[in-house]
Amino acid sequence: MLNMFVVSGLFPGLPVMQVKIDISRQQVEKIFGLEDYWCQCVAWSTTGTQKSQKAYVRIAYLRKNFEEEPLGKEVALDQEVLLRCHPPEGVPAAEVEWQRNEGLIDPKTDPNFFITVDHNLIIKQARLADTGNYTCVAKNIVARRKSSSATVIVYVNGGWSTWATWSACSAICGRGWQKRSRSCTNPTPLNGGTSCEGQSVQKSACTATCPVDGGWSEWSKWSPCGADCTMWRSRECTQPTPSTSGKDCQGLDLQSLNCTSEQCPQKGEALSEIYPQAEFGPLRPGAEDVALYVGIVAVALCLTLLLIVLVLVYRRKKEGLDADVADSSILTTGFQPMGIKPTKPENSHLLTIQPDLTTTTTSYQGTLRSRHEVAGKFSMSNGPLLEPLPNGSHTLHNGKLPSDPNDFMNRLSSQTYFKTLPRDNINTSYGTFNFLGGRLTLPNTGISLLIPPEAIPRGKIYEIYLTIQKKEDMRLPLAGCQTLLSPVVSCGPPGVVLTRPVILTMDHCSDACLENWAIRLKKQSYEGTWEDVLQLGEEVFSEPYYCQLEAETCRVFTEQLGRFALVGESLSMAAAKRLKLLLFAPAYCSTLEYNIRIYCMDDTQDLLKEVMQMERQMGGRLIDEPHVLLFKDSYHNLRLSIHDMPQAHWRSKLLTGYQEIPFYHIWSGSQQTLHCTFTLERQSLSTCDLTCTLCVWQVEGEGQSFTLDFNISKDIRPLDSDFLLMDNCTPALAGPSAFQIPYLIRQKICSSLDTPCPNGADWRLLAQRLKLDRHMSFFASKASPTSVILDLWETQHFHSGNLNQLAAVMAEIGKQEAMIFLVSDGEC
Repeated sequence: MLNMFVVSGLFPGLPVMQVKIDISRQQVEKIFGLEDYWCQCVAWSTTGTQKSQKAYVRIAYLRKNFEEEPLGKEVALDQEVLLRCHPPEGVPAAEVEWQRNEGLIDPKTDPNFFITVDHNLIIKQARLADTGNYTCVAKNIVARRKSSSATVIVYVNGGWSTWATWSACSAICGRGWQKRSRSCTNPTPLNGGTSCEGQSVQKSACTATCPVDGGWSEWSKWSPCGADCTMWRSRECTQPTPSTSGKDCQGLDLQSLNCTSEQCPQKGEALSEIYPQAEFGPLRPGAEDVALYVGIVAVALCLTLLLIVLVLVYRRKKEGLDADVADSSILTTGFQPMGIKPTKPENSHLLTIQPDLTTTTTSYQGTLRSRHEVAGKFSMSNGPLLEPLPNGSHTLHNGKLPSDPNDFMNRLSSQTYFKTLPRDNINTSYGTFNFLGGRLTLPNTGISLLIPPEAIPRGKIYEIYLTIQKKEDMRLPLAGCQTLLSPVVSCGPPGVVLTRPVILTMDHCSDACLENWAIRLKKQSYEGTWEDVLQLGEEVFSEPYYCQLEAETCRVFTEQLGRFALVGESLSMAAAKRLKLLLFAPAYCSTLEYNIRIYCMDDTQDLLKEVMQMERQMGGRLIDEPHVLLFKDSYHNLRLSIHDMPQAHWRSKLLTGYQEIPFYHIWSGSQQTLHCTFTLERQSLSTCDLTCTLCVWQVEGEGQSFTLDFNISKDIRPLDSDFLLMDNCTPALAGPSAFQIPYLIRQKICSSLDTPCPNGADWRLLAQRLKLDRHMSFFASKASPTSVILDLWETQHFHSGNLNQLAAVMAEIGKQEAMIFLVSDGEC
């Protein structure tokens, strides 16, 4: 619409007239078309005519769509960046400006930016601060248009730092290893830049010079008797001379002795000269020596008599206290298990009856009696409890191990070394075992102890326990990047004699990538200090320990019972622990507030069991399937947040946008039930539908999200047990009932495969068929490699053991022991 005004009568005293005309665009275009046009005002009167200047009119516009919009890019540091922009068509022509993160870019204040004549933006050298969203803005008198944002990411490729100095040799004496490390921090990769290629840790063999303690040489000969009636002899610390911080010799290097009167005539002559009037009686040569010899003989006689008395007392006590049962009352003493032999013929059937090992069918009934049940029925003697296997057919009374839990735990926890042993029966299993072996299991924890046949010497009975220690009570000394990867497990009593290794099975939470870890098996000594007894990948097969690391399980072969834990030290920031994420909420809610708890704990079954038990007591319920998160050694915290709630019905009472769990609280592994609570509030009690998303992620790392959509009053979700693999196995099994492979078949397999075969059809082929060949060197170090392989198979297949599969493997090897599949469970 065009408005035109005409004002006349500008002279004083004349009337004023104002004229206005409205002309629409359509009227103009109907007469003049779409071309530009002009307007002019003409005023006339009797005195004349006046015309105004021509007013040229053009249609101004600015189209919506850019002819070319900027595109996002990922560029390296210091690289030139070109962002193109062709503004929309318009009249008058649009002016162009650039924005970064909604802020105006001014090339005058920041010369790193340059805007070309054709409106393109050039970043001369990309900086980290130049990362952002760039927008091209076009404007004229009609409108202002913005292009879509182009994201520019300036990334930094990682670079290695210089190598650190080599660490000290791990061995104090002899062959060991040393390492040096470097980090991908020169520069640190940022914004998706490539990480450094190559190893961050180098290892090298080293040999530490062993310290040599000094040793005395032989004494020299006595010197002649001097004027002071003294003679000397000496020795030197030269056999060998101490070196490399070795100890000096202890003792005297010079010894003196008074001369006897015969060897020192000068003394008598001197006395005569000094006292010429005195009368000296005849000297008794060797009088002092005679008295000395008499005293020595008297002391020797006394010591001999005392020794005889002690021997008699010891033998009498040994005859009265000799026993064959090693119970937990001997936890802190030098343990030497001895024998029990029945004295009454009518009780000879108890615990002494042997299975018929000449046939494949053997019947097992009853229970193996615990120590306090047989104590009144057997006299203490040195006879063997279990005689060598006979050829006759008998029945072995064996099976589960009933015992008095309170009596056992009271005696076990009263010892000085195991004051921290828990007194609850939930986390402890115990039983009585003989040479036939057995198994202890802590249900729903992934922890078990396999005692193979012949591990306990024949004629011995041991009362053995297995328990989990509270991590809060067992403060392991962790340094640097070390972290606890497994539960702390105790089995004992320590000090019992084992003739072959038992197998302790427990969960671990590492990513099982040994390139990123240095994993050590730690054992607590009698003094309470923790010692490294094994490093995975650097095993010495002559040592009494060996460890097999699987994806989620660790199996420890040990010939010494005690307290164990698995500790890892990260060698790079790629090392990761598996965290189990669990969501709990109240099973019933009658208030406006509704709490959701998120547990972030090490991915081991014992912790899962503990959290489940604790939440049941609190009235909580698992509200989603557990998730696993890899938590890396990157020093970044774990962040938790809640999103996508219907704001009209629910609100979060959290004042901040997220919660965080500090990195070290998770990495140390010493705190078992780390969790965060989100308190939600509903606007009305009638609001029962809850939809939201919970996110858990490590800052600059991986994350997991839980999408929740359920009714808090009508809970139709599955029970907690549906998410768990419930283990209902018996905590203690003794004898053949604890094993999948019958005792007779086991003996036949071992005797057949232990002997090396030229064509390789021996225990080595069995290990390959069972996919255990990576432990070949360990098996070869044992007297019976086949028995150790079968022990490992038993631990791996206790719940899902298939004898037919084992029989098929034996058939592939070409051994007649394939008849193992004929043995049914009832016959075992």
